[in-house]
Formats: sequence, structure tokens, C-alpha cells
Amino acid sequence: MVERKTIGERAFNLFNVLFLILLSIIMLYPMLYEVFVSLSEPLALFSHRGLMFAPQGFSSYAYEWVLQNNEVWTGYKNTIFVIVVGLVVNISLTSLGAYFLTRNNVMWHKPIMIMILITMYFSGGMVPFFLTVKDLGLYDSLFALIFPTAISTYNMILLRSYFSSIPESLVESVFIDGGGHFTILFKIFIPLSLPAMAVMVLYYGVGHWNTYFNALIFIKSKEKFTLQLVLRKMLIEGSNLDVDQQTAEYEQVVESIKAAMVVVSTVPILCIYPFLQKYFVGGIMIGSLKE
Repeated sequence: MVERKTIGERAFNLFNVLFLILLSIIMLYPMLYEVFVSLSEPLALFSHRGLMFAPQGFSSYAYEWVLQNNEVWTGYKNTIFVIVVGLVVNISLTSLGAYFLTRNNVMWHKPIMIMILITMYFSGGMVPFFLTVKDLGLYDSLFALIFPTAISTYNMILLRSYFSSIPESLVESVFIDGGGHFTILFKIFIPLSLPAMAVMVLYYGVGHWNTYFNALIFIKSKEKFTLQLVLRKMLIEGSNLDVDQQTAEYEQVVESIKAAMVVVSTVPILCIYPFLQKYFVGGIMIGSLKE
């Protein structure tokens, strides 16, 4: 039996579709605009006014300049290091913390839970944070972007909710067989929580990729700049970029290079997201509904 929709339901569905299409265009256009600018010829770009729906001519000079720039590859290397090492630290500590919060019979469980929740609403401020990192010897080190943000309270609570959905009978069976807490965590909880782990990887990974403020205040050596600091440097110092000074359209070349740098620093993380999307949706829903 086919369910017939009323005129009101059809109109509502049509409105939703049109609204979401419009919203998608609004969100997608800025990225497309940067792509079009990065591929445009400088002279054609100089004469263009208003919205842009296609490259003005075609020139690959901006991407050639960006990909031949050593600072860009140094930024990539440092960012990848922060992501890889940071994810290992983040996932390990967050899993341990989430597992602890699922054990209601451990000593001081509730006081520790309260102290963890307090950190979501209160902090010491930027100056104590900076002094703590400096006193720990992490200043001007890539580890300053990893250890101070090793655990996100929100992520740990989210993972704890997912862990809580695992039947307690599995935990009891491991104890009966002589296993310990690490056996339960690494052989039961983590393998059964791959969707939630994918969410953690996405959250932490995107956070490390986009890290900017901490890198700005803790990293001073140019050889330790992350990709976002390199991007900031190019956007701010655009008028001093080392491009062909004989080019009559110098300012337009710089704009194309800036746009190309934005694209190069954004596309990799956009390419990874589709592979984690299904886990992201499943992990968020199950972790929020089961307790």
C-alpha cells in the first residue's frame, strides 16, 4: 500500500529540499571561489568584478609556486607529525579516561567525574596556560601542540557514553577468565567501539590540522611552523612574497597564490572526511542515545 502525502506535506518537503540546496550553495561557493581564483590568469582576474562562477582564463602558476615552496612542505611535515603523534596520545588517554568513568565501583569515581566536568566550564586562562607550558620545557616545541590538549573532556564523555552501551556481562566474563582492566579495554571495549573511535579520530584529527592559536603563541622557529602558521604568514605577508617582480599583474599573482594556499591546506582534510562520515553519524547517534 502506497502512502499518499497531502499537499501540505509535499509543500513542506519541497521547501526543505530547496532550502538545503540553497544552504549548500552558500556554504560551498566560498571554497569554489578560492579554487577559481587560484586557477585564473592574473590579467583576467584583474579585470573581473563581482561573483565568479568559473576561472578567468587558466593558469597553474599559483599551484606551481605553492608546491615548490619549501615552507609549505615544512608546514605539511610538522602538521602530519602533530596529527600522527597527537592522535596516538589523544586516543590512548581518552580511551583510558572513558573506561575509568564507566567503572562506577572504583574509588572516588563521582568526585573525579565532577572535577572533569568543571574543566568544561572553567579554565585558568591564557597566561597561566602559557606559563605552565613554558615551565614544562615545551615552548617552541611541536609537543606543545600535543600534550596540553591531550584529552578533550567532551570527547571523553562522548566515548564514555558509547562504552557504557557495552553489556556488563562481557566485562564480567573477562574477569572470570582471569583477565584484567587492560584486557577489557583493548580486547573488548575498543574493538566494539570502532564507530566511536572513528569519531574521535575525526574530532582530534581536524583539531590538530586546524590548530592555529596554540601554534601561534608556542611556536617561534620557522622550521617548526605548522601548515596553518605558514598559511597565516602568506596571507599577512602577501605583498612580500617572492614571486616574479617583472610580472605586470603582481598583486593579482599574489591573490592567486593566496587562494592556492588556502586550497592546498584544505583539500587533504576534505578528502579524508567522506571515509569517516558513516562512522561519524553512527558513533554520534549511538553514543548519545545509549547510556
